[in-house]
Amino acid sequence: MVFANSRYDLSTPVFDDWVERTMGTLVQFRREVHANPELSFREVATTERLMNRLREAGMNPVACEGTGCYVDIGSGPFAVALRADIDALPIVEQTDLPYASTVPGVMHACGHDIHQTVMLGVALALHELNEKTPLGRSVRILFQPAEEQLPGGAVQMIAQGLLKDIPRAFALHCDPKVDLGQIGTRIGAITSASDTIKIHLSGHGGHTSRPHLTEDLIYAMSQIAVQVPAVLTRRTDVRSGVLVAWGQVSAGVAPNAIPAEGYLAGTMRCLDVEVWRQAGNLLDEVIEQVAVPFGVTARVEHIRGVPPVVNTDLETTMLENAARAELGEDSIVLVEQSMGGEDFAWMLQEVPGSMFRLGTRAPGDPTYDLHQGDYAPSEQAIGIGVRVMAATALRAVRFELAKAAKAANPIRDEAR
Repeated sequence: MVFANSRYDLSTPVFDDWVERTMGTLVQFRREVHANPELSFREVATTERLMNRLREAGMNPVACEGTGCYVDIGSGPFAVALRADIDALPIVEQTDLPYASTVPGVMHACGHDIHQTVMLGVALALHELNEKTPLGRSVRILFQPAEEQLPGGAVQMIAQGLLKDIPRAFALHCDPKVDLGQIGTRIGAITSASDTIKIHLSGHGGHTSRPHLTEDLIYAMSQIAVQVPAVLTRRTDVRSGVLVAWGQVSAGVAPNAIPAEGYLAGTMRCLDVEVWRQAGNLLDEVIEQVAVPFGVTARVEHIRGVPPVVNTDLETTMLENAARAELGEDSIVLVEQSMGGEDFAWMLQEVPGSMFRLGTRAPGDPTYDLHQGDYAPSEQAIGIGVRVMAATALRAVRFELAKAAKAANPIRDEAR
């Protein structure tokens, strides 16, 4: 790697050689992570593994409150923060890989094992670079817990002050629908707002032969499940893409007994942040209106989740230019706004930044989906992610150095 402060030639690949000689170590690390997944806010061993590896390389990682950690590389004012999530999901793995999960019912089914490995690689590469030629600015790398648990571990990291004095932030997410060697980008919203809805229904219960003498709780649940999403589509702007979908339904123990209690849970997603804010109160109102005619009591737990991730123009251009230099002109594809939620959105409420989609679909592989037990991303995506993220960090450093130079010499700069 050839690097020299603001004089770096970032128009050509910087990290290809480093990735080539380090890839085996990174893949081995990823497989250890994949085999030992930990759920949100329980990432104790995951955090320790990351911190040990960073210490071995001569860095000084700092543990966050609870789980997660961060490490600063370089010196001087911050140029950028890079974030990776580290938690797994309560999903049974079905890949039959030799390094499949050893934890029953828990799996890295959303690529967070890839994310943290990529960011470990970025930390190692930038640290090695900084040891040879000081960067001239600081880069903060965040290993964040609990992305999968709304409102997300990003909230805790912000509360701990980890974005203080950070001018911008970047993140990545695996995408099984984007080909290996490519990244998906988008200026503006790239994810959607997402809330969790939990509805606890109660009545008196009774015999199925006499529903008129009690509250027919099962029928009431069915109407809530069907009517609430339908009503919301008529009470909100259709262009905002409000979507309510149910993932849990439970009630009853016998075919001839109307139960006294039931439970319904799902998510509400929305493309537009303003409609998301309005739809929250509307959702609670509609649930109550649908439940009342059936005589059941509905207790709603509406857990406000995350707003959309909104990529800023400057930062998205910065990472796209980094990808072009590292991977080539054909490496960037425009992706649609996802209906999925992502708590990196909270960080971008604090600072400008951008998230990109890391292609994990190798030639000939099936198109998997996230949160499925058979999701098996190509490990070659690790190297791609390291190159793009590390090169993006260098562009952020160069940008901040140039801005400082201009501020120090405004007359000279204007005369150029």
